[in-house]
Amino acid sequence: MQQGQPTDLLQMISDYMENGFLENIIDMFRHDVTLYRLIGELIQDERVRVRLGVTALMEELKKTDPDHVILAQEHLLPLLHHADAVVRGDAANLVGLIGNSASLLSLKALMEDENGNVRIIAREAVQELESGSAQ
Repeated sequence: MQQGQPTDLLQMISDYMENGFLENIIDMFRHDVTLYRLIGELIQDERVRVRLGVTALMEELKKTDPDHVILAQEHLLPLLHHADAVVRGDAANLVGLIGNSASLLSLKALMEDENGNVRIIAREAVQELESGSAQ
């Protein structure tokens, strides 16, 4: 975990996510946009339910809080170079979901990733961005 991250808050959100309290977390993010900085850390959690929950969270926030989902992007872009292919793929998926065309070059680079799943996710994210359906 990076220095300066509020570990107690991060732990609470990830535990809530694991226990299925997605609605509570959505409300938290909608009322405190500074929480978007935690998306990069949350997507790296070893618990599958947490990572799936982060994706569901971002999908819902894309609909209900579209002006603020971009705040997560700067915390996700570095993860496109993460050593773990699962993290790279999950980050690519979320960056594609955010739908900011400024991330297109970073996603296109992942289309040459050593991991086949990452290449597929990156290709789908690029296609969404280029078609405009991610907006």
